[in-house]
Amino acid sequence: MDPFGIKSGVAGGPKNRILERPFSMLALKSKGSGRESMKRKLSRIFLRLYSVFGPQHWWPADSSFEVIVGAILTQNTNWGNVEKSILRLKNRRILDPESIFKLSSYRLAGLIKSAGYYNVKAVRLKNFINFFFAMYAGNIKRMGSQDLMILRKQLLAVKGIGPETADSILLYALSKPVFVIDTYTKRIFYRHRLLAEDITYEQAQDIFMRNLKNDAGLFNEYHALLVKLGKDYCHKQNPKCEICPIHGQ
Repeated sequence: MDPFGIKSGVAGGPKNRILERPFSMLALKSKGSGRESMKRKLSRIFLRLYSVFGPQHWWPADSSFEVIVGAILTQNTNWGNVEKSILRLKNRRILDPESIFKLSSYRLAGLIKSAGYYNVKAVRLKNFINFFFAMYAGNIKRMGSQDLMILRKQLLAVKGIGPETADSILLYALSKPVFVIDTYTKRIFYRHRLLAEDITYEQAQDIFMRNLKNDAGLFNEYHALLVKLGKDYCHKQNPKCEICPIHGQ
């Protein structure tokens, strides 16, 4: 498969897009400034990870709304625990905006216990749902049609939604071109001396967005590949540096 036949989106959510573009999609240049050097490094790492891991088809979900719920529940826990909570909501047939809107925070907390910090996360999820209905009448398409920066500002104003969660919603649920920065991304690129250890979320995000083509499909696949690398190789403790796919890149 051509490395740029990248599928984006979620099953049952926004229409999948296939990127069939030349290497220029990564804005790679052969010579020049330090910024161009960063473009080259980011491009090389992406191509290497894609060749090793292949397409990740991330975020795993059946709908855009499920992605949003997952993005909120995955804060400070692992994905396996989130999946259990989502499955429980599905089995009760209440994994939809209207059903969660009608639920009390107390009852919702009882249904998402496996996600950890369930009382806090229930309130955060309800905060989002209240915003979703107040601003967009609970309509995903209406929310998705909003301007990226306006919607991002609105999401960040919802209590309990920080930059990573907001950007995950924008990118994975709504196919908006914004690069998600997480712990894996910072760790990987700090160890490769491409990011400072104390870099802020916004500073790290700006590096990726200035040096990669502004494309949601690319941002989706790149971030998903970094998550895969972080989980399998770039551990916080005892990283597998010698056998890391991008060792020496």
